[in-house]
Amino acid sequence: MTATVERARKLENLRSLIVSQHGDIVAEQAFSGASLERPTNIKSASKTILSALVGIAIERGIFKGVDQPVAELLGSSVPQDADERVRRITIDHLLSMRAGLERTSGRNYGAWVSSINWVRYVLTRPFVDEPGGRMLYSTGSTHLLSAALAKASKRSTLELAREWLGEPLEVMVPPWTRDPQGIYLGGNEMALSPRALLRFGETYRQGGTIEGKRILPESWVKESWQPRTSSPFTGDRYGYGWYMREMRGHTVYYAWGFGGQMLYVVPSLGMTAVMTSDPTEPSREDNYIGQLHALVADAIIPALEARQHEPPTTGSTAPAP
Repeated sequence: MTATVERARKLENLRSLIVSQHGDIVAEQAFSGASLERPTNIKSASKTILSALVGIAIERGIFKGVDQPVAELLGSSVPQDADERVRRITIDHLLSMRAGLERTSGRNYGAWVSSINWVRYVLTRPFVDEPGGRMLYSTGSTHLLSAALAKASKRSTLELAREWLGEPLEVMVPPWTRDPQGIYLGGNEMALSPRALLRFGETYRQGGTIEGKRILPESWVKESWQPRTSSPFTGDRYGYGWYMREMRGHTVYYAWGFGGQMLYVVPSLGMTAVMTSDPTEPSREDNYIGQLHALVADAIIPALEARQHEPPTTGSTAPAP
């Protein structure tokens, strides 16, 4: 993997790279003074973390299931004059970015986070599609889930993230941005170290467990990796907080945060990889995200394929299967 690390080093925005195969670290490197241990802003990869919290909330009976209308959970937070279609938006629609409401991401993000009530602002956006329609990438959708988690559990999203993920994974989950009502921003601005993000990815690779501990239901991993729509920006399929694409014959599941905060899981290779980048630089404008995907497709995957086919080093004389 030496050549892969050297190729990665040439990407000016890249701050860390960790690659593991079947639980063994095969490459790790921090760049430009970054650290593998220090929490860093993972931007919209936070949506993938939030999806895990929703899956655990369903398992614990805090939410009824993905078909539950979110208005049922938000109660009085839903404006009385909201469009009647708001009451048809389900947890499934929010997780898969198919709420139908005008986006609060991209050029609309600033106005949203400058508003006095982020939840109400989202719920009063005009409908540009029906609930369950096309993918409309919007951090407001995942923020509604954070608000629903807090209301239904009577605990903050930070507390839930620490108890349900931080403690069992033995990783630090620092506080992050809150809205004017004190609700932790759902789907952006969380900070995790590259090593913490790797452990989270490993949990999905192993069907919801790590080191023999059950973190989230195996069924939730499968649900999250089921394509439900596709990105209008890349054409990649999208499930519950995870994108999917094919690379060299392998299905690759990945989380993507602004600037190039990436978590890749390739079950067929036993691979989990983390890349963090300068969070202030857009990843699409100069096709930086394409360079990160190419690092996986053209360097990491071939190296792991070769490694997987290396003969055992134990000296065993057992016949090949």
